[in-house]
Amino acid sequence: MNNVRVRFAPSPTGPLHIGGVRTALFNYLFAKKYNGTFVLRIEDTDQTRYVANAEQYIIDSLNWLNIPFDEGPNKNEKFGPYRQSERKDIYKKYAEELIKKGKAYYCFDTAEELDAHRKDHEAKGKTFIYNWHNRAKLTNSVSLSKEEVEQRIANGDKYVVRFKMYEPENNDAETIEADDIIRGHVSFKKEILDDKILFKSDGMPTYHLANIVDDHLMEISHVIRGEEWLPSLPLHIALYEAFGWNAPEFAHLPLILKPVGKGKLSKRDGDKLGFPVFPLAYTNTEGEVSRGYKEDGYFSETVVNFLALLGWNPGTEQELFSLEELIQSFDLARVNKAGARFDPDKTKWFNQQYMQQKSNADLAVTFAESLKEKGISLEEKTIEKVVSLIKERATFVNDFWDLSSFFFEAPTEYDAKASRKQWKEDTPILMNELIAIIETIEDFNSVNIETIVKEWITSKEIGFGKIMQPFRLSLVGAMKGPHLFDIAELIGKEETISRIKKAINTL
Repeated sequence: MNNVRVRFAPSPTGPLHIGGVRTALFNYLFAKKYNGTFVLRIEDTDQTRYVANAEQYIIDSLNWLNIPFDEGPNKNEKFGPYRQSERKDIYKKYAEELIKKGKAYYCFDTAEELDAHRKDHEAKGKTFIYNWHNRAKLTNSVSLSKEEVEQRIANGDKYVVRFKMYEPENNDAETIEADDIIRGHVSFKKEILDDKILFKSDGMPTYHLANIVDDHLMEISHVIRGEEWLPSLPLHIALYEAFGWNAPEFAHLPLILKPVGKGKLSKRDGDKLGFPVFPLAYTNTEGEVSRGYKEDGYFSETVVNFLALLGWNPGTEQELFSLEELIQSFDLARVNKAGARFDPDKTKWFNQQYMQQKSNADLAVTFAESLKEKGISLEEKTIEKVVSLIKERATFVNDFWDLSSFFFEAPTEYDAKASRKQWKEDTPILMNELIAIIETIEDFNSVNIETIVKEWITSKEIGFGKIMQPFRLSLVGAMKGPHLFDIAELIGKEETISRIKKAINTL
């Protein structure tokens, strides 16, 4: 496939929802598979909903996920500018071109007039649609003379420009036909479609006009977007035809659905069930903070991997993919039509899998930062060893402290239930004997400690539990943690003896 150019075109109205992230990811994977170009375009025509920090948030999110854009704002601006608010003059020219061709027309109807028409239709049990059926009865350049139109524009009357979707009087085709890579052949009846606004009275284009003009001028070859844009496809196809341009290929992605119930995944679902729906944490203008996958402890690879499998089927049993493997395997033809249900537990599973793949050294660097915040500073090799002992039980690096605090701090309290069960009347005597044995061990490594202690237990002809359970309780404060003798080796002989003595004096 030659000269593949795709674009991700979000609106800067707030944080980037995980559904938008998946759209960006699928565009990225498709572009990279065919050595194409991934374009970021900021669609900020709706200035009333514009949020100042949203554009940078989008860029930061793509960079964190390692799916950066090739072209976009302030980067390889071959077809720039890439913010629609900076391209206003371009759109006006194309709106006027459609008017000259008779494919669009000026409309001067006021909001009050349109509201009156709606109410009149409702009273008659009908639905008001501004289209071929009634455009000649409304206040526009179809019903008005050329002189009247020119006079109204000269007077500064407010107007919008609408597209003529259907013209039966000119033997217009009754349907719009299109082929979607994911959904196959689709057909739309023109007679039930409205004449969409292309250009607004504030001098800004609507999404529809700006989208088509930009995709054409930026030489976009494939439009990969969410299925919520499928109802707009007939208008977009009709616009390409009206301009005499070749349309790109279209692919409409399925929705990401709620974990439970019906409908698409929303921030409310995340808040209710305790998971993020944004890649990075986001602070809105009121100072409210929304959770992000990064700050919740997810690896960027996790987010990319689970999003890729939401709606796309690789055709194999493989679930874990590197970014390079995703690029090689990705195929739009294997994207499902049906919505993909979001599974928060599965996302945690993915993170756990990536945790095991990470080197202990890399994880230790991250863990060391949180230890420093607690005033704990140790050699990297020691932290690495701790990580190696606990990471199999962890889902997030954020879990490390709860799983390993006893390596760094002696227990200040002991699990009550375990104490009652494991600490018997003769336990202090046995623990003092254990101290005497530990004091004799010169090479204090895990294997050596285990061998000597177990030989001693065997020689006493008592159950291992009578020693091992209170021993663990002394070192950890609870019946948890990795191999007991690994703990002893890491905290050292002196600390091991000190903790046993503390337990004897406390329990």
